[in-house]
Amino acid sequence: MLAARGVTGFTTREVAQQASTSTPAVYELFGDKAGLVREVFFEGFRLLRRHFGRLEESADPRADLVGVIEAFREFVCGNPVLAEVMFSRPFADFDPGPEEVKAGGAVREFVVGHVRRCTDAGILGGDETDIAHVLIALAQGLAAQETAGWLGTSKASMDRRWDLAIRAVLDGLSRRNPRPEEGERRLSDSRRRGRGRQDGGRAAGSPGRRRAGRWLWPHPPRSRLGA
Repeated sequence: MLAARGVTGFTTREVAQQASTSTPAVYELFGDKAGLVREVFFEGFRLLRRHFGRLEESADPRADLVGVIEAFREFVCGNPVLAEVMFSRPFADFDPGPEEVKAGGAVREFVVGHVRRCTDAGILGGDETDIAHVLIALAQGLAAQETAGWLGTSKASMDRRWDLAIRAVLDGLSRRNPRPEEGERRLSDSRRRGRGRQDGGRAAGSPGRRRAGRWLWPHPPRSRLGA
């Protein structure tokens, strides 16, 4: 029902009819609609963990980590409404609590474990949990863009943009890059220079001031980027 009708078409009454049972029977099993959504939420993470379980480990930790991200993409793009329930909280009457947060524990540990293989091998530098959060957030954002049609009009262009993003993040987290404190100093210096330019623009009343106040990306978006 979620796949066919989306979140707005998901009702307890329709679920009962599809299951050839009564609405009171569904309430007896799950308590209310929130309880039913809660079980869908749990099942989503069980399915994702089983999906990850199909991956085979190789001697290349980075390639295996990329494989995890690709598997996440495959799952989310293949189950967009289920992924929305798992990650976006679309139902107003269901707010995941501590127990629901733990449901993603097996998935989280699986990703963290693959990141840890990379840090142990000296391929990546940093906290494993932090890196795992960044990678999953990146994958969620790219998958949302792909399912919405924003990432391109061909499989080749979408694959290329996924590869570009994943490679850029992993290369940026490589141990060959500057130490974190050095990167933070450079970012701080850059921000100070940016504030100086903005202050100068305001003092002079230059056209640059007007341009600085406009969004680079139109909101709401009016057209897609294309291939």
